[in-house]
Order: sequence, then structure tokens, then C-alpha cells
Amino acid sequence: MAAVPANDWEQPSPCAGWTARDVVRHLVEWFPEFLTAAGGPMLTPGPNVDNDPLGAWRHLDAQVQALLDNPSASAATVSHPRAGEHRLDTAIDMFFRGDVFLHTWDLSRATGQDEHLDEAMAAEMLAGMEPIAEQLAASGQYSPRVEVDPDASVQERLLAVSGRHR
Repeated sequence: MAAVPANDWEQPSPCAGWTARDVVRHLVEWFPEFLTAAGGPMLTPGPNVDNDPLGAWRHLDAQVQALLDNPSASAATVSHPRAGEHRLDTAIDMFFRGDVFLHTWDLSRATGQDEHLDEAMAAEMLAGMEPIAEQLAASGQYSPRVEVDPDASVQERLLAVSGRHR
């Protein structure tokens, strides 16, 4: 995110109706709400995304990293009404890390930066998402799967299963 030029925050993202700034807003807002609903630690609000999207992201990122760096906090159990019960570090890995990873591509695409995603992580996410692609689309949080060639790269298949058009 640090590489996003200040005037690119209003560029449209691949997420329908969202700008690059809206992608950051989503990341900064949903995860603290998730933790609260799961009985987890309260995260403090940071800078306003409208005024400082990078500062807002850095503030959230630092708080999440502090949770992961704290052995007792990361081992605590959270229980989300829709996502179930997990160790906090596992919940961060399962829900937050994947969302950040996919939205990295969205931000890169919106702002004309390198769109290459880590292949190993893309393969890991693809393996988890492919079997539930219909459920993901039905949730309303993802667009329906996009068809790609059978010989498409791992990244292209991940983007497709998450409803993203290349």
C-alpha cells in the first residue's frame, strides 16, 4: 500500500463499485468488527481512511501484528457466530490474511502496480476455495466464478474462483 500514489486512491478497483480507497476501508473496518463479534480483543480505531488510507492500514496492521506477537493473545480462543470457534492466530490466518492477500491484487490492479501474487500462497488459497466456490458466490461476498482456460496459472485460477476478472 505504501507504493500507492496519493492521487490513485480514487482509481476504480476490480471490486465492483469500489475505489482503491474503498478496498482499504473494507480491510480496516471488517476485521475489527469480526473480532468484536467473536469476543476477541477490541482494536482501537486509527486514522480515517478518507484522510489517510495508508495510515489507517498501518494502524490496523500494527495492531494485528501485536496480537500475533503476544503468545497469550494469539492462543486465545475466539468464537464468531458465523465462523465458529478458533484460536485467534488461526482466525487471523484463515480470514484476515486471505482477504488481505486477494485485495492486494485489487489494489495493485487499481493503481497500476505489479499484480503478481505469491504463488505458494495463491496455491494454498486456491486449494481451500475451489471446493467451496459455489458457497462463496452464494454468500454475496464473492462474485461467481469466472471461467478460465484449464492451463491457466495458479494466480489466474485463484482470481477466477474468487470472481475476479483478469
